[in-house]
Amino acid sequence: MKKSSNVESGDSRNFISRELSWLDFNSRVLDEAGFKANKLLERLKFIAIVSSNLDEFFMVRIAGLRQLVLAGENRPDPAGNRPDRQLALARVKILRMLRRQYNLLQKDILPELETHGVFIRKPGDLSEKKRKALKNYFKNEIMPVLTPLAVDPAHPFPVLNSGAIEIALAVEQKGRDGVIHAFVEVPEVLPRFIPVPQEGVSYDGDRPEECSKGTAGDDPVELLLLEDIISEYITELFPGCRVLDKLMFRITRDMDFAIEDDVMDDLLETIRGKLLQRRQRAPIRLELVADSLRGKLAKFLIEALNIEPEYCYLINGPLHLKMFFGLVSAAQRPELLEESWPPVMPAVFSQYPSVIDAIKAEETILLPLPFCSFSPVVQLLEQAAVDPDVLAIKQTLYRVSGNSPIVKALRKAAENGKQVTVVLELKARFDESNNIAWAELLDRSGAHVVYGIAGLKVHSKALMVVRREEGHIRRYVHLGTGNYNDKTANLYTDMGILSCDPELCFDVANLFNLLSGCSAPPENWNHLAVAPFDLRAKFEYLIEREIRNAGRGIKSRIIAKMNSFSDEKMVRLIHRAADAGVEIDLIVRGICCYRPAARQDNIRVWSIVDRFLEHTRVFYFENGGEPEIFLGSADWMSRNLDRRVETMFPVLKDSLKEEIIQLLQFQLQDDDKKRRLLPTGVYTRPKVAQYTGLRSQARSYEFFKQQREDELRGKDETLKVFTS
Repeated sequence: MKKSSNVESGDSRNFISRELSWLDFNSRVLDEAGFKANKLLERLKFIAIVSSNLDEFFMVRIAGLRQLVLAGENRPDPAGNRPDRQLALARVKILRMLRRQYNLLQKDILPELETHGVFIRKPGDLSEKKRKALKNYFKNEIMPVLTPLAVDPAHPFPVLNSGAIEIALAVEQKGRDGVIHAFVEVPEVLPRFIPVPQEGVSYDGDRPEECSKGTAGDDPVELLLLEDIISEYITELFPGCRVLDKLMFRITRDMDFAIEDDVMDDLLETIRGKLLQRRQRAPIRLELVADSLRGKLAKFLIEALNIEPEYCYLINGPLHLKMFFGLVSAAQRPELLEESWPPVMPAVFSQYPSVIDAIKAEETILLPLPFCSFSPVVQLLEQAAVDPDVLAIKQTLYRVSGNSPIVKALRKAAENGKQVTVVLELKARFDESNNIAWAELLDRSGAHVVYGIAGLKVHSKALMVVRREEGHIRRYVHLGTGNYNDKTANLYTDMGILSCDPELCFDVANLFNLLSGCSAPPENWNHLAVAPFDLRAKFEYLIEREIRNAGRGIKSRIIAKMNSFSDEKMVRLIHRAADAGVEIDLIVRGICCYRPAARQDNIRVWSIVDRFLEHTRVFYFENGGEPEIFLGSADWMSRNLDRRVETMFPVLKDSLKEEIIQLLQFQLQDDDKKRRLLPTGVYTRPKVAQYTGLRSQARSYEFFKQQREDELRGKDETLKVFTS
């Protein structure tokens, strides 16, 4: 028996602050940009991902902490840090991260790109002939999109868009005394990277992509940043004026708003109003180009925005690095990208005329994304939409793509007279506008659109098709760990099942009755556990069972894979399980508020950051030698367990359990990518300089490729080969 870690007394040493843990996660993402074994443009992608993540962190997490401070709320979190201290510690980590990010970009990645013939130029670097062509392009293709906004007695300070690159100017107008301030937004509707005109090619009336044809392979690729072109020729927007000073900057606004329960009866209009208010919410960050903070223009800007110095960041390089995703394609160097891993289509779907026939034959089919294709889920809906025997389709939607085949199939089904019910979560942060548009389209097609339960976000991932077969009703379901989004299905690791198990289907039917009607949850589910009703209790029961088994000398083991782990009660419970001697592996991609004690050598906390975003939620419990495995939509976070509708479901088929255990083993053996959380709160870094063959995502992909080949040949050797 391990010595008690004093968790019951609220020892803050057992915890890590949530926001600080998230910053450590983003630092691990940045590590991938510096990992030389990654292809060069893959490293550039991680630079962009870090900035994208950091934008959302400011809009939500820093904004939330700031709101607490302004409200005078100063209670410490479980780690003992008060909001003001968390803000101070976060700033230190962010400044360190930014220095490292820009050093990697400016001193490593971009210079190495130049060795491959890809250059980012300044307009002043160009020959006179090229500058003339560029100026013509500016006048014809860029200038018509620009809108200068002046600040004077007739024009109040404008509402500047959150996240956009802006150019502030001090302008002197002929015949008038004093300085006029003005702003020009760098429009995101135009490409960020503009090819330098080639010798003998005019930009007159040509688009940059047309002027750059032929610059592939070994030919040099020379690019200009859109904001540099605008800055170079910005005087064209102010005829009769002299530009005294100009400054590039970017603001990020507080986007952390909540929807109150008492407005649920008018939710659509309430969210529309909140989205309009976002443009006017307070700035939470001001990014300025380096060496500009002491200038008059910067001081004017800071005063006008009423932003405190601790929310100002000097940037030593281009702003808005999220947009550097555009450089990946503009570089035209496919050899600097990792080879593609085309998703595998499981052989079972080629053996039957429809997805429903395949489910009927197998009863349960595992779909691990993105190693296997998301297409069977889309095909299930498309086939159901035109199947005369299908009576109804019910589905939850949280985040879908901009041109979603899922929504198209649901609309077609409704137009074909099927009973289509869609539980669409309008409050999915940053996807509210998309979801409002989808809700209106579905509604016009005749689908029943439901916005969920008052006070709760619907985050569960469930789909049910109801079919009449031989005079009886039969249901088919898909349950998963990730969203019904065909784009992220190629970028995130997730796992789902297609099943016609009668008891599981009965549970899913009850879930939809709960979501669309006024029914209470059943007293007992057959297989599902559903938050906020009984999911927390289910987890507690499963963990307590392992604790009891450890106390009896029975083998006890927990493997829990999730995105985030921050719920205080669950942290305390896992500490108690570790102290009881349960063997525990936690694979937590992002936030982890659990701090392992130095003496807890039986618990290991890992994080894996790689090519695909690790998004799968898998929970393994030894159960005295009869392992139970669950998949679900919920992390161990208070919001998932208490304030959202989430589902967890068991994997009952032995062959599928073996596959999932194999994938977990790949991750636990991954010395190329996994990092371990130490009692100090610091994560280790992989020691390898090159990939060794233990990279779990690569092994998982090869596993399913081999499995398909074996199935097509009528063999079943994959597990034996990979296990050996």
